[in-house]
This record gives sequence, structure tokens and C-alpha cells, in this order.
Amino acid sequence: MNIDHRSTALGVHSKLQRTLTGFALAGVLLLPAAFAQTENGDAEGNNSAAIAGAEIVGGAVSAELTEKLKEAYLMRGDDYEPRTEHVRGDGSPVYINRLILEDSPYLLQHAHNPVNWYPWGEEAFNEAREQNKPVFLSIGYATCHWCHVMERESFEDETIAAQLNRDFISIKVDREQLPDVDATYMTAVQTMTGRGGWPMSSFLQPDGKPFYGGTYYPPAAFANLLGQIAGVWAEDPVKIAEFASQVSDAIDQSHQLGGQAHQVGEREIAQARAELLTTFDNLQGGFGPAPKFMREPALFFLLELAQRNSDVAALDAANFTLQRISAGGIHDHIAGGFHRYAVDHDWLVPHFEKMLYNQAAMARILLQAAHLTGEPEHERSARRLLDYVLREMTNENGGFYSATDADSEGEEGTFFVWTPAEITEVLGSDDAKLAFEVWGVTEEGNFESANILHLRGPIAEVAEDYGLNAEQLTRKLDSFSEKLLAVRNTREPPLTDTKVITEWNGMMITALAVAGDTLNEPRYIIAAKKAAGFIWEHNHRENGELWRAYFDGRSSIDASQADYAYMAQAMLALHDVTSEPVWMERTVAMVDTMNQLFWDTQDGGYFIGAESVAGALLPARPKDLHDNASPTGNSVALQLLARLWFRTGEEKYRQRAQQLLTAFSSNLAQGPSAFSYLLVGASELLYGETGARQYAARGKVKIEAAATSTKLTVRIDIAPGWHINAAEPLQDYLINTNLALAGDAAAIAVQYPDPELRVLGFQRAELALYEGEIALQASLPAGIPARPMRGLELQLQACSDEICLAPETVVLNVPVR
Repeated sequence: MNIDHRSTALGVHSKLQRTLTGFALAGVLLLPAAFAQTENGDAEGNNSAAIAGAEIVGGAVSAELTEKLKEAYLMRGDDYEPRTEHVRGDGSPVYINRLILEDSPYLLQHAHNPVNWYPWGEEAFNEAREQNKPVFLSIGYATCHWCHVMERESFEDETIAAQLNRDFISIKVDREQLPDVDATYMTAVQTMTGRGGWPMSSFLQPDGKPFYGGTYYPPAAFANLLGQIAGVWAEDPVKIAEFASQVSDAIDQSHQLGGQAHQVGEREIAQARAELLTTFDNLQGGFGPAPKFMREPALFFLLELAQRNSDVAALDAANFTLQRISAGGIHDHIAGGFHRYAVDHDWLVPHFEKMLYNQAAMARILLQAAHLTGEPEHERSARRLLDYVLREMTNENGGFYSATDADSEGEEGTFFVWTPAEITEVLGSDDAKLAFEVWGVTEEGNFESANILHLRGPIAEVAEDYGLNAEQLTRKLDSFSEKLLAVRNTREPPLTDTKVITEWNGMMITALAVAGDTLNEPRYIIAAKKAAGFIWEHNHRENGELWRAYFDGRSSIDASQADYAYMAQAMLALHDVTSEPVWMERTVAMVDTMNQLFWDTQDGGYFIGAESVAGALLPARPKDLHDNASPTGNSVALQLLARLWFRTGEEKYRQRAQQLLTAFSSNLAQGPSAFSYLLVGASELLYGETGARQYAARGKVKIEAAATSTKLTVRIDIAPGWHINAAEPLQDYLINTNLALAGDAAAIAVQYPDPELRVLGFQRAELALYEGEIALQASLPAGIPARPMRGLELQLQACSDEICLAPETVVLNVPVR
């Protein structure tokens, strides 16, 4: 099953769950044992009126709609292949439903089910009210394996489709397009059942309030469930309404920020650290039992602790986790990149889909880990991942695709696995023997008689067993991978969801900008700029608002708060690495729009989306609170606002960041590790950024440091009209510019530039100062620096002709190249 691992939210509702369970046992939705939730999940199905060889699903369909659906089908072109088992001899589909009109690969997968599907919107709920029918809501996404299974078993079944068409109004939602709809009903399903996942199957009143839900159902169980719910709907609608109100109240409660506000700081950070290290798996890496997700927000948090505080335990946990993930089958050893999660505790057997958001987060994490540990394998994994995305998940204009499927040739994982004979044919017997040993390939296999390639451990350790060093083995593996990739690319590939999502493209743009800067690879920055330009051209509207998705030449769906937060983060990253003003201008514009559209003026925090979605009201307007598969839009916004404050000095950004952190303070106290990326942003807001690039003096001073094993250079760019005092001011009372290692001022001998001597308007005496661009340099003695050079402190005070800002000390952590 495509599992949702948002378990952190479940404890909040334990009391309510007991209430709801009691309601079910009271007889309203008492189901036989066959209806116990399975470990799997996906959904679809419908009626007819013939046209052009295909039947329009939906009973009495207007001539206008019939023509519209027919035209939409024909507009798909000759290359369009209907995804259905119901086809005529000429390959045309037997059925067409309203989903043929949609801009979503997932919805188009269901456009030829015999189910009378509606997209989410006012029309569907109006029909439910007029016909007094419950709504069946199926939520999934294009690369979801169990969504495909439920489609095949149930939504393609004409008998089940007839049930749905007779007794329900059926709505199909792409969760990647409508994250607020997904979050709302995921909360409901988790509240009612104690778990969630995709496909998500929910039953709603015509007002959108849910009264029953689950995930995947086998076809017989699903048919029985439909019959029971239809019966209960007819016999006891009052009881259903009461129950639906309880569930809706629970949804609203789960997305609330409230309680007693308090100051957030070291206590919450320390508690989150303790919680994560307690759940850390010191045998296989990661956190908690299988299925194992990479938990990127937690890794960001631990690496932040390592970088800011030289936290050895945090770094060890993150580094070991990355080593095990990179060695495991969850890592694509042929093409690069990572699958979504592993079903076992060893990271060996993945759920084979690849999501763009995982690639973006893991690229940044691996680069930060390489920076902190000096391990070349992390850098190699990051480079291969980025190259995979640019090669296989990028459209011709630079936008990034959403995901690739787990399935090909009707089976999960077929595209990715190998037999010994296949490898021998490609590599020859000598190289194949080494490949077998290094990648754990056997005749028996480890996945359905084939092999998921994996390593026993880090490349450096494995190399020793074969009398090689890490560099030598890496070269051999790269050669093997290149040859095997060429052959793998001749196989039938998994489906690629070519939808371009603004939020996830923002993540990838940030990752590429960071990589280009960190690795000194201009091509990554070029790719980041190209993607940012694509989004701005296609998903930015004249009124300043954004579209969420681009597909098949059209942009659609009002953007969510996370779209604005992640894309603004991306634009700010491009500003940092290029110093081009356009990126800051766009960042500010998006943040201003985000604040206008999504800020909760009553309780604080950002809503996921608008109050209504496509004209249909949700039972509650949700907020994304917990950092799960990815950092939430709220968490990214906190870091973004803090960084804007440092770069611009505009108080409104600091104030909004503080309001946001205060709004979360009560929830944070209940379980800080569920807010791990929010705490990364909180650390920056409260204590400043870490890293080799910093901003001081309210953005008037930009500082960039770089080091080799023998030389340190700190470049300082001072805005026009501003200056900082020289290393040796002419007046004793002025704060001098000083660079030193924390706790050891004599460890490095710094060469300061000659100062400018000026008389400024506020003082008659001559001043020694620095203006414009300057560089501080130091030769480094043996043994300094470590990786990275931590605790490099730059003291300065910035002034203009009118004011002097308070003295400040900026702490730099400098990578060694």
C-alpha cells in the first residue's frame, strides 16, 4: 500500500477515535470481518449514452456535455492511448467520463472507467444534493501502485461501476493537485481508522462532511461496503449526519493551532533531538520500524544540529542513515536517485516509484552531509541523483516532472531488477562476477526471483574486500552502471507523471542552486534558472498569483500556500548564488501574495489553500502542521521569512516569522520532533543562519567564505552608502572588523586589506573603514581546518552616513575544498 506515515497526528485524536469506534459498533456502519482494512490501496467506475463509438458515462447526459467530452477525447490526438480494458476492436474506448476534460495524468487514467466520475467541484456536490445521494471520494495519484490495483479490480468492473453510478456521486481527486482536499480527508480516515494511505476511499454527505473511510478494498469487500453504506444512507440518515458532524469537528480540531503560547527555543530543540535519537535505528539507520521512509525533515534537523553545535551524536545518526539508504535497494544503483520508501527494515526492497520531492530533499541532505563529513560517497550520490533528474525527469523547457511509477509491464519493480544472466550478457563474465559480489546478485534473487541491486555497506568498506580503494571501486561501478543503464532503457519503462507541480519544482530548483554553488558546477545553476523561468512563464499569473500545476500545455489549479513558500525559497536561493536582483524581486512578490491569501489572521499560521476548492467548501480549512514526507509550507515559510529578514532588514518579515513560530508554540510542546524542519527555521530566526554564506547589517553586508587545506578567504560585499569599520580603527571606541576561530583568536593570522580613510557627515575626525567589496585572507596551519571549518567568527559594525547599526558577530561554517 502507498502508506501515509503521518502517525504523529494520530495521538491527538485517540479519545475521539474511541468515540467514533463506539459509534460504528452501535450498528450504524457495523461491517463484517471481511471489511477489515487490508495493507493495500487505489479507486474508480459507470452508465451510458453512445457517441462516436464510445459511451458517455453518466446516464442522461446533455447533448452539450456529450459534444464536449467527445471533442476532448479527439483533442488528445492520435498518440493518446486510453487506459482501460474496455476497448473496441479499433482500440477506441467503450466508455468516456468527465475526467477526459482534466489536466491530470491520474484523472486521465480513469477517464475511461465505466464509473460516472466527477472531478472535485461544485457540480458534483450539487448533483449529490439534488439526487440525495452520498458521495464516494477516491483520492490517489498517477504513480501509486495500489491505486492501479483498485482501479483494475473495482473501477474497471462494470458491476461495481453500476453500483457506484446508481447509489453514489463519485468524485476522483489527484492528491498532488489538491493537497488541501487530500489533507482534509486523510485526517478523517486516520481519525476513523487509526491509519491512512492511498488510494484513499471516503464516503461523504452532500455537504462534504465524511462519515466513513478507508484505503484499498478488494473488489468483493468493496462491493459489499457500497451496498451496506447505501442501505444505511436510506435507513438512518440522521445518525449518519450526527456522525459526520463529529468527524468534521475532529478534522477542524486536528488542524488547529492554539493553546497557551510560549517562547520557543533550546528546550524544544533539545526535546526534538532526544525524541529522534531515541527512535533512531542504530542497526539499519532511519527512525522506527518498517516500512521505512527516509524522513528528510528529520535528517535536515539533525544535520542542522551538527553544523550549528558540532553535535556528534546527531551527525552520526544522520550519516549512518544516509550510508544505509545509499547502500540499500531504495537507492537506484543504476540510474541514480531514490525510491519513495522501503517495505523492509534493511532498506532493501523499495516501493519502486520515484517522487520529485524525495530527489530534491535528498540532494540537499547528501550535499550537507558531504560538507560535514567529507565523505565523497555522499557527494557522488547527490551528483548521480541530480543528473538522473536532469536526464529523466525534466521536460524540454526545463520544468521538472512529478514522479515515475513503480509498475511496468503490469508488475511492480520489473523495470529495476536483474537476473545474473542479464548482467553477464551486458558486462561479460569477469566484470559480472565482481558486480554479483558487490551488488548482492544471486540465482535465487531477493525479489520475485530477480535481484534488487544493493551494497553491503559504504563503497569504501566494500572496496577493501577486493583489494581496491574507494575511488577504484567507484570507477568500476560507474562503468557497470552506465552499461546496464543503456540496456535498462530498452525495457518498457514505468509511467512518468509529466505534470509540473510548482511546489515540487521549487524544491528541485533550490536543490540545484545549492548544488551548483556547493560543487562549483555552473550547469546545475543554469538548470535551476531555466526551471525557475519556466514556472514564472507558465504558472505565474498577471495578478501575481500562481497556478499549482502545468500539464499538456495548460496551467491549472489555484496554487497552495506550499507552492508559494517553496517557489519563493527557490527564488531566494537563486538570488543568493547569482546576486541577480530579479530573484529577490520575485521572492518578495510571492511572499507578499502568500501572506495575503493564506495567513490566518485569527489564530496565526498559514492555511494549505483557499476556503473553497473549485467552488466546493471543505468541512474545515486545513493547515499542514507536521513535517512528514516533506517539510510543510508553514515550516518552509518560517525559514524563508527569517532569511528575508536577514537579507532585507525589513521588520515585517521578522514580525511575521515570530508570529508564525508563536502560533505553533503550543503544538510544538506536545511533540517537537514532528516539527523538525520548523525547528530548523526557528534556529535560524533565533540564532542566525549557519554555513559559509551569511548576511549581516540587515542585508547591507554579504559575507562568503571558502577554504582549502592551506588557505582561507572571506569576501565581504558592502552595499553602496554603507561601510564597516577597519580592522584597526583610528578611534578606540569603534568596534573593529575581526576574524578569528571561536575560542582561539591566535589560531589563524588574518591579512586585512588597507582601509579607506574618510571624513563622514556625522563626525569631523577621519575614519578608517572598508567599503564596497573586500577580501580577508589567512594561511592555515597544519591540522586546521577540520571538515568543515566550524566556528569562524566575523565581528563587524556597519554604518551609513546617518546611522550605525549594533555590532554583530557572524558565525561561519566553511566547507574545505
